[in-house]
Amino acid sequence: MTRTVLCLAIAMNGTAQVAWKDAMRQPAVWYGSAEAVRIADNLLRYQQEVGGWDKNIEMAQAPSADARPGHATIDNGATYTQLEYLARVHRAVPEGRFAASFRRGLEYLLRAQYANGGWPQFYPLRDGYWSHITYNDDAMIGVMELLRDIVERKPEYRFLTDAERARAQRAIDKGVECILKTQVTQNGKLTVWCAQHDERTLEPAKARSYELPSLSGGESVGIVRFLMRIERPSPSVVQAVKSAVEWFDAVRITGIRVVERPAPGTPKGVDRVVVSDPSAPPLWARFYELATNRPIFCGRDGVMKYSLAEIEYERRNGYRWYVDTPAKLLQEDYPKWVPKHP
Repeated sequence: MTRTVLCLAIAMNGTAQVAWKDAMRQPAVWYGSAEAVRIADNLLRYQQEVGGWDKNIEMAQAPSADARPGHATIDNGATYTQLEYLARVHRAVPEGRFAASFRRGLEYLLRAQYANGGWPQFYPLRDGYWSHITYNDDAMIGVMELLRDIVERKPEYRFLTDAERARAQRAIDKGVECILKTQVTQNGKLTVWCAQHDERTLEPAKARSYELPSLSGGESVGIVRFLMRIERPSPSVVQAVKSAVEWFDAVRITGIRVVERPAPGTPKGVDRVVVSDPSAPPLWARFYELATNRPIFCGRDGVMKYSLAEIEYERRNGYRWYVDTPAKLLQEDYPKWVPKHP
């Protein structure tokens, strides 16, 4: 019996619960179960007054009596994931409370969008980097993917009206405009995006102390994939995709591998190090210097470094500094897309 089927069987018997991190990985039939409805009712309780949800909460467990209001956000999958879950449950159990909660959340996302098309990490706005246009951790792209599913009339969203779908389409169009405007130009040539951009100037912006203005080798992948799924892309969108792919191809890193070596006496007992390996598959840095395309690394002191070994142990081992996601984009996704858009 697979893990998913086992979870379904246990949930149907009411003897155990599915964790929130697994709630979006269940078979379609599960979303009509008593366990799925129980979690959906929890989401209604966790929904903030403004319509969104806070992040990093175990929503399979009911909120405690002394729980305090949080901050509605799209960070770490918050809000758009809850809406997708509610839509799945509503399709199986079409009760009005789930549709009403979904509409409140959808209204929150549409209201949170800036006039320039970007989305802040938190809404209502909070002072600091939380107000920046946020591609980090695929926040803005996650919202736009949800809106696209609504526009495309995916089965779980067919309860929405044509007027609601039209509003979602307008938000997508504005979002694409923002994506095109924030693509970073380097020596007159389009490259990729920063993980966050200033909400006023649209320039690459700093977030946490170790997240400097830079070119993102990670978040930019999700942006390109979103653009590639536009059915009839404009010449600007086509150029944005091709330019980003060219940049990814140019900055790939070969001949190294990131490994964990035993490090007795350290907090984790291991240390993450970069070693030479001519046979290693290509990697990309999470961040590249804006002007030079050099991989950069940064500790909590906010000082830019050019090697992983130069930053402190905690950040070296507590953050993902290299990624491999561009590989599939270059090897599979882009070659399939090019013949359709010569």
